[in-house]
Amino acid sequence: MPDDPLEWTTLDSAIDYSCPGFDVQRDDVRLPDGTETEFHSVTEPDSVVVLPFTPEGDVVVIEEWRQAVKRVNRGLPAGGLEPDDDDLAAAARRELTEETGYEADGVEFLCSYEPANGLFSTTFHYFVARGCEPTAEQTLDFNESIRVREASVSDLREACLAGDLRDGRSAIAIMQYALRHGE
Repeated sequence: MPDDPLEWTTLDSAIDYSCPGFDVQRDDVRLPDGTETEFHSVTEPDSVVVLPFTPEGDVVVIEEWRQAVKRVNRGLPAGGLEPDDDDLAAAARRELTEETGYEADGVEFLCSYEPANGLFSTTFHYFVARGCEPTAEQTLDFNESIRVREASVSDLREACLAGDLRDGRSAIAIMQYALRHGE
């Protein structure tokens, strides 16, 4: 018997499609009214998203080709967790360095969100990185096309409000930071 009257009962699960980065899972479920049906979702590893500040207070941003929307997207460094990632802050440091070549003096947790939990299983873990300087080399994955830039947090906040910063992961980080710090 479910703990909550809204809870669905999973009768069976299988992976319908698998590719590098995510799986499409099919669950056979029983709804609260007794109806049996299928539900498909995308399962992928959790990710870290980094809001990196230079010593001067600018934000390190990336411009990256996004094939799904067929355009260059401005956003923040982010990446999926590896199976052995037990330390989220260390994973945030790694993703920052891999995507930008910047390294941080310090990293602190900001928040976590399930950005699209009606379809995706993933959780994004947000971190603020401070004292970021370009002291390393980018080590991009074979399918990453990234250009590194810097911008002010106020310009990024305004871009979020105007709908010009379209990357949802990045917008959450910037707006959370702005709300928490009166920006």
